[in-house]
Amino acid sequence: MTQIDFYTHVEDKLKTACALSATAFARGLKVTVFCPDPETAHRFDRMLWTTPAIGFVPHCAPEDALAPVTPVIVDCRGETLTHDEVLLNLRTEWPPFFSRFQRLIEIVSLDDEDRARARERFRFYRDRGYEIRTHDLSKTQNP
Repeated sequence: MTQIDFYTHVEDKLKTACALSATAFARGLKVTVFCPDPETAHRFDRMLWTTPAIGFVPHCAPEDALAPVTPVIVDCRGETLTHDEVLLNLRTEWPPFFSRFQRLIEIVSLDDEDRARARERFRFYRDRGYEIRTHDLSKTQNP
């Protein structure tokens, strides 16, 4: 069953997503970052070029020829899934294919609307029997 983690009280969702992607990469995991739209995917792609500041997180789009061997996939369509390790959801709705992944990460900002949508996703997962872990990032600097 998919392990689900909610990271809450996040000031900057994309920055946190970059940090979590870098951590997963450092641990040898493959991540698909599911963005809400092409603009967000492009911004996230640009941010990964400088995360960490003195390093690099290899990433590409799912249709790229190197996608099967690239640790981080930046996707906004969810049509081509190249692995099943970690799915990082940046959308407001639950990803219909989340259960094929070993782990799902949800990031919840301080915005009231984002928090309300995250509560809906939380209930959706919980009502289907998934165990959910929460990580309050207001108490720490690094995810």
